[in-house]
Amino acid sequence: MRPPFVMVKFLRRHSLALIIFIAVLIRIPAALYLGDQVTALPGIHDQISYDALAKSILAGRGYQFTQDWFPSTPANTPTAHWSFLYPLYLAGVYWLVGIHPLVARLIQAIVGGALVCLLLYAIGRRLFDQCTALLGAALSAVYVYFIYYNVALMTETYFIVAMLLSLYLALELKEEPSVTGWAVFGFSMGVAALLRQTAFLVLPVILAWLIWELKGRIRLWNLLVPLLVIALLVLPWTARNYRAYKHFLLLNSNAGYALYAANNPGLEADWQADKVVVPIPPDLKGQNEAELNDALLKRAFGFILDDPGRYLLLTLDKSLEYFKFWPSNQSGLISNLSRVLSFGLFSPFMLWGLYLSLPHWRKHLPLYLFITSYSAIHLLSWPAPRYRLPVDSVLMLFAAFALLDLLNRFNIYERTAPKISWERN
Repeated sequence: MRPPFVMVKFLRRHSLALIIFIAVLIRIPAALYLGDQVTALPGIHDQISYDALAKSILAGRGYQFTQDWFPSTPANTPTAHWSFLYPLYLAGVYWLVGIHPLVARLIQAIVGGALVCLLLYAIGRRLFDQCTALLGAALSAVYVYFIYYNVALMTETYFIVAMLLSLYLALELKEEPSVTGWAVFGFSMGVAALLRQTAFLVLPVILAWLIWELKGRIRLWNLLVPLLVIALLVLPWTARNYRAYKHFLLLNSNAGYALYAANNPGLEADWQADKVVVPIPPDLKGQNEAELNDALLKRAFGFILDDPGRYLLLTLDKSLEYFKFWPSNQSGLISNLSRVLSFGLFSPFMLWGLYLSLPHWRKHLPLYLFITSYSAIHLLSWPAPRYRLPVDSVLMLFAAFALLDLLNRFNIYERTAPKISWERN
């Protein structure tokens, strides 16, 4: 008789609803702890900007600040540096209940706790098996980084949901392509881009995978459907930017500064957080955000082309920041504990799970492509660990796969189904 193991018995009861309930329950105290005020806290300083923009929208001023703002926005002038969609959400909450950030946090606790678990379960069932899907959802429920960022007033929660939904819809399209499926996929990717425009760089990777998988079953108009939906979501903001700046800017103006600051020669080949926030070059001051974005992009690419060797070494050094799992003297106690008890604790299982999945690489190729492309975007630009969280969400399934394999090796758990289910569930 095998030793009793409570977790495995729990998983075998297929209690997704209980996992979701626990995930939400854990996040509510975190929301209460951050409270009804918006202050600068480790890793979530941007919530001050989103709160200020939401209040400005409510006051009828639109997307602008009442004082000079990081990195280059003068007071009382239009800004496109920040996500357009998230301040609208926050302003909507404030309009309904008053200026109560706690309500927005509680909504995100419910949405993040429920939908991330649900989507990971759906993806896990498609690409792994029932128990792996459930355990992946359960791991995401207790992942410290997710709990913390779910209740921060920033884009992380909704962006992760949008990207997981897009991945799931891509898997659905691979099995059953349809006009509706392409349109919904486009809507999900469009929402993701409105939350964080890096989604634009992931989109071609996902589409390329779909083209490869569908081969003779795909037509040009199939690709035009999601692109049209995305265009309908994005172009109103492009038009807004042109009215504001009399200069073309597709969506946000943050790419130029991010690439310029994160690769400036002052860093040499050593990523140092205290040297990343750099002033705007004096000769570029006075330009509006759209013009400045183009100018900074040009200079950033100039840095790279002038010394590609330094850029390569700097990018390698950035990986230490992006994948950091150890405590640091530059971080406080809470930050260090969060890092070690989340990515530090889970990363060995994530890596082992990736290795175990390699024999069936084609099945998991869309997840590999997302992990590598999304990580590359931030390693080549700004490698803050919070930008890794969408990747962490996908890696939960690989961590679950590895953990179940480990339990199997110690005769604590025996799989009653193949390690990877190739049939559609």
